[in-house]
Amino acid sequence: MKHSDNAVTSFDDDTPLAKELADLGARRRALESVTPVLPTATRTLTVSNQKGGVGKTTTAVNIAAALASVGARVLVIDLDPQGNASTALGVPHTADVPSVYDVLIDEFPLADIVQTSPESPLLTCAPSTIHLAGAEIELVSQVAREHRLRRALDEYLASAEEPPHFVVIDCPPSLGLLTINAFTAAHEVLIPIQCEYYALEGLSQLLGSVKMIQKHLNPPLHVSTILLTMYDGRTRLAQQVAEEVRTHFPDEVMKTVIPRSVRVSEAPSFGQTVIAYDGQSAGAVAYREAAVELLARGARDEGGSAASMTEGDN
Repeated sequence: MKHSDNAVTSFDDDTPLAKELADLGARRRALESVTPVLPTATRTLTVSNQKGGVGKTTTAVNIAAALASVGARVLVIDLDPQGNASTALGVPHTADVPSVYDVLIDEFPLADIVQTSPESPLLTCAPSTIHLAGAEIELVSQVAREHRLRRALDEYLASAEEPPHFVVIDCPPSLGLLTINAFTAAHEVLIPIQCEYYALEGLSQLLGSVKMIQKHLNPPLHVSTILLTMYDGRTRLAQQVAEEVRTHFPDEVMKTVIPRSVRVSEAPSFGQTVIAYDGQSAGAVAYREAAVELLARGARDEGGSAASMTEGDN
């Protein structure tokens, strides 16, 4: 059966791919019309999940890069001995580079190790090196071992001419002294949750750890944000997981979800975040939306309104 050209065009416009591309274009335009309201005081977030493979480091670096792309000054502290956050930000972290290890063990000033990412002058990183793998053991005998990062960060923020709007701490997927230092230094916990089976596995343990830190070391610490990652809307499982997480944590879960994305996976191998690697891709747009939502939530908590991230009149 033959169709006219108009009929074919109409049919093509109704395909899932066409709808997806049209939606992505609309979301890009919406982001361009957003006016960011930056926090008046530094917000310090620890990105944590004791379950591995949930997009923890990916979320830390891409949220940081997305925040920098809208004008926020952002410091990423790489507390994971694997150094993946440092790699993704294009920051050297070979064994001879001054790193977070020197801050925690030898009390180097944080300012002495911070490097600027080639992606943006607003995006900086305190890198991790292989030496950090031994820090867990070495910290055991140190005085005030749980507070070393917080003390260094407080001194850094107090002496900075232009303190960062955000400090994003990427920590290892285990509850050791490195993670405890991250929790003690932060005000907020951002938990990435993978939209797959067993998504909530280990979450109760993580929440228990946060409560323990609240009680004994850092009362202001709280879980402010949960971000759903690796979301595939075509599967019923992903939809069910998202619904379950939103049911359990209605106030903490972001509206934005991060889709499964080849571009997000490829970016670190080029020493980049997805924001720099392909800023117009679905993954980059999602992380930019998450950054906008994170700013809006913060403005609301500071006493602003839900409309503090205002869209343009057009």
